Amino acid sequence: MKPILVTGGTGQLGTALRELAPRFGVELAAPGRDELDLASPPSIEAMLQSRDWGAVINCAAYTAVDKAESEPDAAFALNAVAPEILALETFARGLRLLHVSTDYVFDGTKAGPYIENDPVAPLGVYGASKEAGERGVRAANPDHIILRTAWVVSPWGHNFVKTMLRLGAEHDQLRVVADQHGCPTSATDIAETLLTILTKGGPAGTYHFVNSGDATWCDLARFVIDRARFGAKVEAIATADYPTPAKRPANSRLSTRKIQDTFGISPRPWQDAIGDVIDQLVRV
Repeated sequence: MKPILVTGGTGQLGTALRELAPRFGVELAAPGRDELDLASPPSIEAMLQSRDWGAVINCAAYTAVDKAESEPDAAFALNAVAPEILALETFARGLRLLHVSTDYVFDGTKAGPYIENDPVAPLGVYGASKEAGERGVRAANPDHIILRTAWVVSPWGHNFVKTMLRLGAEHDQLRVVADQHGCPTSATDIAETLLTILTKGGPAGTYHFVNSGDATWCDLARFVIDRARFGAKVEAIATADYPTPAKRPANSRLSTRKIQDTFGISPRPWQDAIGDVIDQLVRV
């Protein structure tokens, strides 16, 4: 198989991809920002021209949800403009583009889990920029996989689990939002899904992947504290008690029925996946 270009290779998902790639017999190239500047169309074009690639996986994203409210240009540059350019360049070379998106393209008003063709209605700049990126990818390269995921955690980078472990070690009591519902998901499981789709092949389109089951942030915090055997008490609070610059969807649960039916990928329970992450971090 030809080498696969990965953008955002030092992030949570990019790191997981690099760790898992040998198991799938895949050669990944994850250039740093000094080699690939996603804010520069000529840099993207030069990177695509530099080797005979087999496909591109775009993990790069502006993910600072609250900061995006005051930096919309930066968010749209990385989350909307860059994916469209990648899609144009991959289409010109006959390459499949695998692009990672988010639950935040939805407004959270649906009662049940969102399916792929539910109407999008992002609540903030981050979600709007990611939704614009999805549209750009679809329009520019028909041979695309858009993989929406949610609540990503891993032993790497910055994420909710690592924050709870730090705070749980420092404080006797934590106050955590209990009226936002979603699907905690391991970056390792997302990476495995992307590599499975890449190596097996299958129909282009938009898919959801999250670990099975759902939780609130408070549920997840309690799971982290219990698994790490900390003594901190986790108090449930309302979103209104923890105001943030960006509004979050109250329900960002995603249905994975389509990816199960199409690719035979069955997500494991979030407790198993997140438990593995916690065990790695506590062991270290």
